[in-house]
Amino acid sequence: MTKIAVVGTGANGAGIGADMARHGLDVTFIEQWPAHVEAIRERGIEVRMPDRTEITPVKAHHLCDVATIREKFDLVFVGVKAYDTRWACELVKPLLHDDSLVIGLQNGMSIDDMADVVGAGRTIGAVIELASNMWEPGITNRQNPPEESWFAVGSISPETEGREEEVAAALRHAGTVEISDDIRSSKWMKLIVNAAELVPSALLNLELNTAAEVPGMYDFMLACGTEAARAALADGNRLRPIFGMEGARLDEPDAFAEQLFEIVLTRFSLPDTKTTSLQDWLKGRRSEVAEINGLVVDVLERAGQDAPFNRLVVDLARQVEAGELPADPANLDLLLSGVVAR
Repeated sequence: MTKIAVVGTGANGAGIGADMARHGLDVTFIEQWPAHVEAIRERGIEVRMPDRTEITPVKAHHLCDVATIREKFDLVFVGVKAYDTRWACELVKPLLHDDSLVIGLQNGMSIDDMADVVGAGRTIGAVIELASNMWEPGITNRQNPPEESWFAVGSISPETEGREEEVAAALRHAGTVEISDDIRSSKWMKLIVNAAELVPSALLNLELNTAAEVPGMYDFMLACGTEAARAALADGNRLRPIFGMEGARLDEPDAFAEQLFEIVLTRFSLPDTKTTSLQDWLKGRRSEVAEINGLVVDVLERAGQDAPFNRLVVDLARQVEAGELPADPANLDLLLSGVVAR
């Protein structure tokens, strides 16, 4: 039987891993929150969805247990924050064999960090779209159950071409899975909508849909997304449909960015959905603003272009994380006037 590890079993990782374990796959959790590991060991992982709750027994290890694990894993799903990718991959590298595959279930463009550590021939890129949150150890609140969740997987090296189905077969227990022939572009498409939604709404300390309804905010968020679409193209990628979207306007970056944003708002976000960035701040952690909005700024800067909307998001997010500015609806004025003033 295929041996699977999930490294980083927060809200999304725990739900996805639970789906695979519940369907009989051999799954091991490796997790950095001690209380979470102990809760899973005691009572299993509890996944609360809008219409049902499922509790699944699963093996769970603390990070400090990794040195005691002797088995090798065939598939390793990485669910830590993008900025934690390198150390997480180094941690599990001794648990890989030559033909293992490591899959990044993360935002941002972490695939290159993964490949640097474990090798491109063992790296599979992935795109994930589902909303969930975690506030208590051992419990994940999954707002999009498997029948509403979406994934894409793809190779970044000829060495793994043809092996994507090994990953897709496991992930199909957690949602719809597409195999992408250009996973780098697919991941950039997700980054387009992440740039629009995650940190901009968190700066107002509001749920995603609530933030998008604040006068002026939808246009600001969309401007962040359109800058990200231009960055994707400047970085040598191509616009391509994700989330199973139909009628994608691939020849119009601005219109395409709005299509993506609307899909997330209407299909994947509930009225009480807080973005992962807002969840991070509420837990006292830093966000992935550097890996998302910051990347947009950097890519366009290298291309001789500016990204004033994303640059402002990065600036304000750094103030929030430095304790100099609270995340608050009052930041709307800073967002809407800041770009004009530049």
